[in-house]
Amino acid sequence: MSFKIAIIGAGSVGFTKKLFTDILCVPEFKDIEFALTDVSEHNLAMIKAILDRIVEANNLPTRVTATTDRRKALEGARYIISCVRVGGLEAYADDIRIPLRYGIDQCVGDTICAGGILYGQRNIPVILDFCKDIREVADTNAKFLNYANPMAMNTWAAIEYGKVDTVGLCHGVQHGAEQIAEVLGAKSPRELDYVCSGINHQTWFIDLRLNGRKIDRDELIAAFEAHPVYSQQEKLRIDVLKRFGVYSTESNGHLSEYLPWYRKRPDEITRWIDMSDWIHGETGGYLRYSTETRNWFETEYPQFLEAASKPIDASRRSNEHASHILEALETNRVYRGHFNVRNDGVITNLPRDAIIESPGFVDRFGINMAAGITLPEACAATCMASINVQRMSVHAAISGDINLLKLAVLHDPLVGAVSTPEEVWQMVDEMVVAQAQWLPQYAHAVPAAKERLSKSTVKTREWAGAARRSVRSIEELRAEKAALKQAV
Repeated sequence: MSFKIAIIGAGSVGFTKKLFTDILCVPEFKDIEFALTDVSEHNLAMIKAILDRIVEANNLPTRVTATTDRRKALEGARYIISCVRVGGLEAYADDIRIPLRYGIDQCVGDTICAGGILYGQRNIPVILDFCKDIREVADTNAKFLNYANPMAMNTWAAIEYGKVDTVGLCHGVQHGAEQIAEVLGAKSPRELDYVCSGINHQTWFIDLRLNGRKIDRDELIAAFEAHPVYSQQEKLRIDVLKRFGVYSTESNGHLSEYLPWYRKRPDEITRWIDMSDWIHGETGGYLRYSTETRNWFETEYPQFLEAASKPIDASRRSNEHASHILEALETNRVYRGHFNVRNDGVITNLPRDAIIESPGFVDRFGINMAAGITLPEACAATCMASINVQRMSVHAAISGDINLLKLAVLHDPLVGAVSTPEEVWQMVDEMVVAQAQWLPQYAHAVPAAKERLSKSTVKTREWAGAARRSVRSIEELRAEKAALKQAV
């Protein structure tokens, strides 16, 4: 087979390498072309060198090109994968820093909450530019695979306004299933059969079967509480499991910021989180992790390049959906996964226009969703709160309506539990002004926002958050990795 895959945001070096090697685990795909594009020539050069080394080491005919000219990369592409982070870590730091001034403590801040909503405002205009290019220069039947957050908002905009065949992909479901299989004592995650449904990062394991035996709520609670690690790292998820009766796919830290109950009181936050790793609830945890990862890669790049000389091991193919979807579409080997698509009645008690994450099957006829799923009422209610915020956020990003943007932020569950309307109005003004270079749709609103900020009487505070850790130096990271290696 010979076709072209374009990767936008390919400068996300580690993730691009993973997607690349996964796809080349499919024997029929050795003769394809990868077109890499990014706004950073520096990152492009690094990832191209790594991928070229992989191709050479495995004696493959695979072609790899790299360009900052996005349209050139998209020309004739059958599949387009997006891994972009618009504004980079600079804008992301504001997504965490500014809401903290108003008492809003986020662990990740990239899906909803104040940070995720502003992230969507930066991404959506760029996503629509991608879609325009795809319609004009890509293959007629091109498929857009979006990995970028905020997943639901980006996918919603691409489908409703970009008019491109789009699917959103995330690995939260797979990771949650691996946890469940482990606590239940399965020898392999493959022994667990499950139905997981909801919206991205608020997806729920509504049916669990281990080797054909149905697992009920009480057995799952007991298994998690008995686990020596997860009982400490996933305290919030276990509490939600007890109250809702089903387990959430999302990490302890991520889930904590989608709900209005666990992060609204600073003195309560540490009760529910765990500081052993960023993903369990640390204030600004993913920002710290991302900063450390970037610094580590820049410093240790020669090691990454050397590692690329190893043969591809198909047995180590990851559970990221992209390679499996492409394999199913191109070879008709059926793949079952969980995909982010427009609802259109798949989940009976969520709106038709919402972007859901739910089971589907892929073959040469496309992605076919399993329809007729009804969520438990509490799960549906929790999803609805986020869906309403997502809808307003998408419409605000399209229209450039700053008042609608403020209403979207006001209706966010955690923001609403922490902040007053006056605080929200000022916070959004502050974020729009700080991120103006990435928000072209709000250019007309920036002068008035600056004027309001100059006269504001709303009080803020400089606050690091309830559970903040400092970014570690390269030397500290080296010492930690050495200690872990010695322990093993």
